[in-house]
Parts: sequence; structure tokens; C-alpha cells
Amino acid sequence: MRHWLIAGLLLAGCAPVAAQEVRRVAPEGAPIANSVEVPVGSRLVYVSGTVPEVADPAAPQGSTQRYGDTVTQTRSVLRAIDQRLRAHGLGMGDVVMMRVFLVAPPGQERMDFAGMMTAYREHFGTAAQPNRPARSTMQVAGLVDPGWLVEIEVTAAAH
Repeated sequence: MRHWLIAGLLLAGCAPVAAQEVRRVAPEGAPIANSVEVPVGSRLVYVSGTVPEVADPAAPQGSTQRYGDTVTQTRSVLRAIDQRLRAHGLGMGDVVMMRVFLVAPPGQERMDFAGMMTAYREHFGTAAQPNRPARSTMQVAGLVDPGWLVEIEVTAAAH
């Protein structure tokens, strides 16, 4: 009898908490969230820095022609991230934080932010996928392969 009483008390203290949704705060029409709140008990998935696939195998190694312009590279990276998330049963709508590293294309001083945003807007804040992550975007001097203009890492959250 005493064991049943102890078991009952333990189970009573472990009652499931109602699932809360990820909360995103963003100005109307903004492409990113100002902040994202992930409730306790959420499952987090961290996707390592992802780089573009080869777009033109005939182009010289280490050239941007091999991987494409910033739009092409960003599309490639986001497709790869989507595949990695799907391996965990998640999708782009579950991304809560994104870090984007951009290199200025050859002959330019500044990163192609507009090119990155073109591909980004195809995946986030759309009618089909309205969620937007918190995000940082920065220009870096270079990435491992001199032909890479884009590297992105994300954190996704779900119950």
C-alpha cells in the first residue's frame, strides 16, 4: 500500500505541462523576427554551418563560378539546411535563429545582401511558410573555399 501511495505522489508531481508554442515578435512586414521565445521542454536542433553545393563542376576549383553568385549559393545552402532539418522531422518553419556569413563577391567591397535576401524570402515570411527566425547577417573576409560566398547555420525548435 505504501508503495502505491509513493508512486501516486510521484506521478502527481510529474503531470504534463500544456505545450506552449514558439513565440516570435516582429514588426509587420519585417523579414526577420526581433526576438524568438522557445518554451521549456522544446526540442532544439542545431544545424552546423552549411555551404553551397557545386553549381558548375566544369568551373575551376576555388572560383565563384563553380558555386554561383550569392543568390544561387544561398538557394543551395537553404535547400541543404531544409534537408538536414527534415532528417529530424522538422522544416524551415521551425528555424528560430539563423546566422548568415557572407563574403563580398570578387571585385566588390561589400557583401551581396540583396542577393541573399532574394533567396531567403523564398523560404521565410511567405504565405506557405510565414515563420521568420531571429537572424544575424555579417560580412566576413573569407570562408574555407575561396569560391564560397555564403555559409549559414541555424537553430530549430519544436515540441
